Amino acid sequence: MNFYLCLASLCLGLAAAAPQFDRTLDAKWEQWKSQHGRTYGGTEEDNWRRATWEKNLKMIEMHNLEYSAGKHSFRMEMNNFGDMSSEEFRQMMNGFTEKSFQGKTKGTLFREPLFEQIPKSVDWRDKGYVTPVKDELSPNVPCYASWAFSATGSLEGQWFRKTGKLISLSEQNLIDCARHKGNYGCKGGFVSSAFEYVKKNGGIDPEESYPYERKDGNCRYRAETAIANVTGYVYIPSENETALQMAVATVGPISVTIDASHTSFRFYESGVYHDQLCSSHNPNHAMLVVGYGADEKTKRKYWIVKNSFNTTWGMKGYVLVAKDEYNHCGIATEACYPEV
Repeated sequence: MNFYLCLASLCLGLAAAAPQFDRTLDAKWEQWKSQHGRTYGGTEEDNWRRATWEKNLKMIEMHNLEYSAGKHSFRMEMNNFGDMSSEEFRQMMNGFTEKSFQGKTKGTLFREPLFEQIPKSVDWRDKGYVTPVKDELSPNVPCYASWAFSATGSLEGQWFRKTGKLISLSEQNLIDCARHKGNYGCKGGFVSSAFEYVKKNGGIDPEESYPYERKDGNCRYRAETAIANVTGYVYIPSENETALQMAVATVGPISVTIDASHTSFRFYESGVYHDQLCSSHNPNHAMLVVGYGADEKTKRKYWIVKNSFNTTWGMKGYVLVAKDEYNHCGIATEACYPEV
């Protein structure tokens, strides 16, 4: 009996021992924590986060070696998500809660213009339709409201199209005030319901007067500062990339959702994003398509997509998602834009 008790104690002691780190990475780890403002609740958590970060770093390095050998179409890099496990990131990527496009009955179906000649490439950033990349995340106060950032992005573009004025609109206004029909503020919501709120409300406040706070709050909408009224919204036929291309080419930036739950997306740096594990039917993160094009060397087509992870992520806040490849990551599954 004593022998087994001692053996169990030994095993527990080994399990509790500090993990074996690659000590050549010590300085890099400390630099990463300083860069991203990370502080942990003791040695045990620090060790666990370090082990997670080191595992992610080595995975990124292996991916990039394979990229150099031609096995991938995109590069990865370490970023502020480095100390998160895959499960934590998947749980975080629930800022778009719509399992089916519930708002379709109140929207209008997009109909492709007849005989419309569309260009081979489009980038609405060059035309003044797109505000600078925003940042929905915070390491200390989690608020995952991609639905609000996607909604303001397409509304900003349509308001510019109508008025010639590019005004950054308030995501916090939507988070605090559009709590109806499945919207849960920092815990997720619907792009379509955001448009319904703005229509019923008679407008939305600009970001300048209602700044983003990364948390749920009481509604402080002020009608006297509101702009960008919505008369309705249009949804793109589901999973139809041809229709999505026509909408992007003729209308402007379009709200979309994708499956962004994978490690490859978390650490995306550059290139055309394509992951065989990406689902075409289960979107969990709302974004904004601002154009499309093709790689000059490989001729591979892509969508130009604006994210809300700050400019330190991806290509200064953007990702090129594979286009015309069986609705990759579900980019054409839940697409819509507002009418103003």
